[in-house]
Amino acid sequence: MLTFIPTPIGNPQDITIRALRAFEKATLFLCEDTRETKRLLRILEERFDFVFPEVEFLSFHEHNGAERLLEVAERLKDEAVVYVSDAGMPIISDPGQILVAYCQENALDYDVLPGASAVTTAYAASGFKEGAFLFYGFLPQKGSERSTALIKVMNGSDNVVLYEAPHRIEKLIVEIAKIDENREVFFAKELSKKFQNYYRASAKDLLVQFETINTKGEWVVVIAAKKEEAKVLYMEDILAFDMQPKVKAKLLAKITDKNVKDWYQELIS
Repeated sequence: MLTFIPTPIGNPQDITIRALRAFEKATLFLCEDTRETKRLLRILEERFDFVFPEVEFLSFHEHNGAERLLEVAERLKDEAVVYVSDAGMPIISDPGQILVAYCQENALDYDVLPGASAVTTAYAASGFKEGAFLFYGFLPQKGSERSTALIKVMNGSDNVVLYEAPHRIEKLIVEIAKIDENREVFFAKELSKKFQNYYRASAKDLLVQFETINTKGEWVVVIAAKKEEAKVLYMEDILAFDMQPKVKAKLLAKITDKNVKDWYQELIS
């Protein structure tokens, strides 16, 4: 059976008891990065009641996932296999999706344990009142694809959560400010870690703050949805409508000093 195990997004204490027990039972680890997984397991061994498993660790990432799947497919049926991404919830914006699809297509049992997610953690910390939001993942790195994607994100009707690399985070706030300097944004740095920080402001104000911010570390960004501009209905618009005089008179009376009866008489004369 294959089990997908979320790992802490920063603080090792966020590991779950179910995750620890699954680690101990596993006969094969599939890892986005075997070095990161082993480093985490060593930390867990030092700090918690956990024994480092002496089993096989294989890399499984976006570049070798399809090829690796052919290699381990038979083992997924009979062994206790776990998949671990570098940090947070596996499968979402993660090569583990290939494994889920394979299990579904071949009627293999699999389980996804609940756990830490930078997406939901950052959105909860943002304080944005809307319950609905879209998760975008990473923007394209450069060129027209990046600018087109960001414009699409900022013209949407929902708040959007996205990831950005530390060496591009300053570029992102500049790009957001160029599109809409008054747009409210929330930037979360190093979630659950020692140097965690939250920044919520308009794009132009945050741009000033970034002059003194150390940008090293992992970032999650929340961009508020574009606010709908109020629609104004003018008297000329109502007069041009093709509708019954009584209805038109009521609308005109609401935006002028003239009453409904006077407007009606004027419209039918």
